[in-house]
Amino acid sequence: MTARSAALYAIAAALGAFCVLGFAPFDAYFAVWPAPTFALGGLFYLWRKAASARVAMRIGFAWGAGFFLFGVSWIYVSLSQFAGMAPPAAAGATLLFCLYLALFPALAGGLFVRWRRNAPRDVLLFAGLWTVSEWLRGTLFTGFPWLAIGYSQSPPSPLAGWASVLGVYGVGFIVALIGGLLGQMSLTGWRKPWPWVSLLLLLGLGGMLRSMDWTPPSGAPISVSLLQGNVPQSLKWDPKRLPLSVETYLRLAKENPATLTVLPETALPLYFNEVPRDVLRGLTRHGDALIGVAVTTTDGGYTNSAVALTPKLAASAYAKRHLVPFGEYAPPGFAWFFRFARIPMSDFTAGRPRQEALTVGGQRVAPNICYEDLFGEELLAALPAATLLVNMSNTAWFGDSLAQPQHLQIAQLRAIETGRVMLRATNTGMTAMVRADGTIAAALPPFTTAALVVEAQGRTGLTPYARWGNLLALLIAVGACLTALGRKKN
Repeated sequence: MTARSAALYAIAAALGAFCVLGFAPFDAYFAVWPAPTFALGGLFYLWRKAASARVAMRIGFAWGAGFFLFGVSWIYVSLSQFAGMAPPAAAGATLLFCLYLALFPALAGGLFVRWRRNAPRDVLLFAGLWTVSEWLRGTLFTGFPWLAIGYSQSPPSPLAGWASVLGVYGVGFIVALIGGLLGQMSLTGWRKPWPWVSLLLLLGLGGMLRSMDWTPPSGAPISVSLLQGNVPQSLKWDPKRLPLSVETYLRLAKENPATLTVLPETALPLYFNEVPRDVLRGLTRHGDALIGVAVTTTDGGYTNSAVALTPKLAASAYAKRHLVPFGEYAPPGFAWFFRFARIPMSDFTAGRPRQEALTVGGQRVAPNICYEDLFGEELLAALPAATLLVNMSNTAWFGDSLAQPQHLQIAQLRAIETGRVMLRATNTGMTAMVRADGTIAAALPPFTTAALVVEAQGRTGLTPYARWGNLLALLIAVGACLTALGRKKN
């Protein structure tokens, strides 16, 4: 490798790392939502200058390596500090995983150079290939859509409004399109009017869509108490700690009465049939409760579940459908992984693909557990019946890392896509209520033992995204590629 090539790939990696600044928590310090557009604009420029498809693939791989090694570095924290892996093994596993994720932008780069026309309409090809590659990353091998570019455009970005129509992948298409326009202008000059007009239209339409109210209110608002127990992951499964964990949640429920009380994922480290009835009565002292707990199945397995309870202890449950590979089950051929990692309750049974919303607190609630809310299209199965969305997570696995604020930002896009309030009850943070427009109504400081009491308004109806799912964004992406390929070379 020549010094010039090494410098090129270093620039690409730096652009990928710079893109992460568009995501939480950096948005709390300065307005950085445009960062991904500039990062993708730089990538477009490098791909247009690439001498071959092979060079473009290397550029895309370097960009992706910088992006993922910075953006999902919390995987190392999870594996080394809480899964018990030796630091070298955890570092190696994290590196390999991030390099696997970098293959998707590498693939997009190779195809871009192979199909490019060296014309302005390469912008369409760039945005289309980028979107398809992100969708593939979020789908193959159960999918990992974390850090999909569209998540960076949570409010106050004017592009957030596109999520109600096109979803997070569609927002990513718009971001890539703007990035491509910027890259194109850097190649051909900044005086041509059509790129500027296109930019203004994309931003203006996004702002208009943000102001639209797709889903009407359903019933009166209800009070909800979201409990954050702040139980350290290292102590969560310690039998000696169990009484203190139970007491923490009973105290929080007693001191923060509400129509609906929500506990985090596996808040009670017991099987549901083992939980004493006086504990269940204590949690439902003031109204209904939604409890994160494992539930045994008829065949001797167990599910990661959200159990809805009334004060009379009538119960109904939702079982997590989309399990975390290597965390909640071993993919075929990977049972050896658990010789290096010590993860309690790592053999869950997946719930049914379609499950009815739970009736609690006078509303129809659709729970999703842990990272299930990454998969926006899967949440649509509960609509339009569900009037509220509730995410229950045990984020103690990720320590004090980028994962917690990034996960809250994901919830913001889910709220916009569905036109529903998203309530989040987490063990260590970020416990919050996200309004239907994606703005954060209230949130607890992470790593505190507290309850967040909010007034949540149920909603009914469907957004355009809730009707079409990811199909519309994919059709637009593929259509953009075909449009670009249909043009003759200049």
